[in-house]
Amino acid sequence: MKIKEITDFLEGYAPLHYQESYDNSGLIVGDANAEVKGVLITLDCTEDVIDEAIAGNYNLVIAHHPIIFTGLKKLNGSNYIQRTVIKAIKTDIAIYAIHTNLDNVHNGVSAKIAEKLGLENCRVLAPKSDLLRQLVVYCPAKNAKELKTALFDTGAGAIGNYDQCSFTSVGMGTFSANENCKPFVGEIGEQHNENEDRIEVIYPKYKEKAILNAMKMAHPYEQIAHQTYVLENKHQLVGSGIVGELKKAVKTEAFLQHIKTNMKTDCVRYSNLVKKEVKRVAVCGGSGSFLLNNAKEVGADIFITADFKYHEFFDAENDIVIADIGHYESEQFTKDLIYDLLTKNFTKFAVRLSKVNTNPIKYL
Repeated sequence: MKIKEITDFLEGYAPLHYQESYDNSGLIVGDANAEVKGVLITLDCTEDVIDEAIAGNYNLVIAHHPIIFTGLKKLNGSNYIQRTVIKAIKTDIAIYAIHTNLDNVHNGVSAKIAEKLGLENCRVLAPKSDLLRQLVVYCPAKNAKELKTALFDTGAGAIGNYDQCSFTSVGMGTFSANENCKPFVGEIGEQHNENEDRIEVIYPKYKEKAILNAMKMAHPYEQIAHQTYVLENKHQLVGSGIVGELKKAVKTEAFLQHIKTNMKTDCVRYSNLVKKEVKRVAVCGGSGSFLLNNAKEVGADIFITADFKYHEFFDAENDIVIADIGHYESEQFTKDLIYDLLTKNFTKFAVRLSKVNTNPIKYL
C-alpha cells in the first residue's frame, strides 16, 4: 500500500481545503508513492519521534502539528525543525500533517474533547461560510435521473447527514441550432421545444471542478445551460470548536475537576466561577480564545480551550467561565482519533501511537 492511499483517505475525512490560510497540512516530507511499512502517530514531529520511527521501522509519521509552518530558506541543522526534516529525509521517513483541516471538521479534534467530557447534542460552534456552492442545470426530463446520479456520485447534494439531495422543477426549454451544431434533439434552423427538468444541487466549493466535469460527461446536450451560485449559508459541519450539553447540570467546581481528570491535565486555569452549575459546554482544541464571543452567543456556561493570555480572562465579563487546560493537553487525544481512523479502515500495515511526550511545557 502506498503512502498516497493513506493520505487520500485522511483528506477524504478532513479535506485540505478546510485548513486555515496560514496552515501547512498535507505531505510535508517524503514520496507519496512510497510503500507504507508502518505508521507512527504523534501530536508533534520532533527528532525524538523520528528516532522512534527509525527504531520501529515506521516510514510514515502522521502528526497533528506541521513541522514546517513557513518556508525553509536553509537546511543546515541550526534548529530542531531543520534537524528533524534532515533526519527524516536521510532515513526515508515521510512526514504528514493533519492540522486545522482536522480542527475544522465536526468529527475532528474538538469533537474528541467533547467525547472525553461526555457531551451530547454536539454541533460546530462557529460554522464557516464561503464553502458552499449551488448548481442549477437544465436537462431533458428523460435524462435527468442519469445526470443527477452522476452529480451525486461526485459529491453534490450532500447536506448534513443527508445525501442525494436535490430540487427539481419542470418547464419548457426552447432553442434553435445553427449549421455549426450537432443537436441532441431538434432540427438545425428550427426552433425546438423540449420538456426539461431544472435540477438544483448544493456542493462543497472544493469539489466544483469535478462536479462540473461530471455534469458535462453525463449531460446529453453539446451546449449545457447551467449556472453556479455562491451561497452565504454557513456550512454546519465545518468550522471551529464544538458546543454540546451534559446529560444534567453539575456544580461548576465538580466539572472543573472532571475536566482535569478526563483531559489528563496537571493545571486548569480558570476565570471567576460566575456560573454555579454547568450544563452547556463549548470546547476548542488548541488556541481557541478567538471563539470566546461565539461561546457566549450560544449560551455556553463554560468555554474549554487553551492559550488564553492574562488580559483575555477579563473578557469573560462575568458571562461565562473560561477554562484553559493547556495546548498539548487539549489536543493530546487527537492521536487516538487518527489511530482509530486508520486501524478501522486499514489492516495491511502496523499503526502505533508515539510514546514520546512532545509537550514542551512542564509543571511542578
